[in-house]
Amino acid sequence: MPEDEKLSAAYALRRAMLGDAYVDAQQADPNPTMQEFSDYLTGMAWGVWTRRGALSTRDRSLLVLAMTAALGRMEEFELHVRATERTGVSDEELDELLFQIAAYCGGPAALSAKRALLAVRAEKEEG
Repeated sequence: MPEDEKLSAAYALRRAMLGDAYVDAQQADPNPTMQEFSDYLTGMAWGVWTRRGALSTRDRSLLVLAMTAALGRMEEFELHVRATERTGVSDEELDELLFQIAAYCGGPAALSAKRALLAVRAEKEEG
């Protein structure tokens, strides 16, 4: 697949998972290098989601959640928790993921992820 088609597919999936408002806000920066940076990140990070392979969208979502929690990237963790309704990851799976994070990444990472998860759930209940 040509690079421009790969990037288009990556943007389409990013929009489907995170919503138009999020992607549009990321692209609204008037700095010309920000569009190039956005294209780079989208092609790299979301391009891997568009690969035909043995991993489903649900599997990729769980992996991203675990990796962002392990790295302490709670803003990204919360973003991907919000997307789980579209990736097929259930609330029960998110709860179970906290145990995996605790076992392999440590208690502090799991506690941070749990706080972030609870914040997203509270946000969802409010509105």
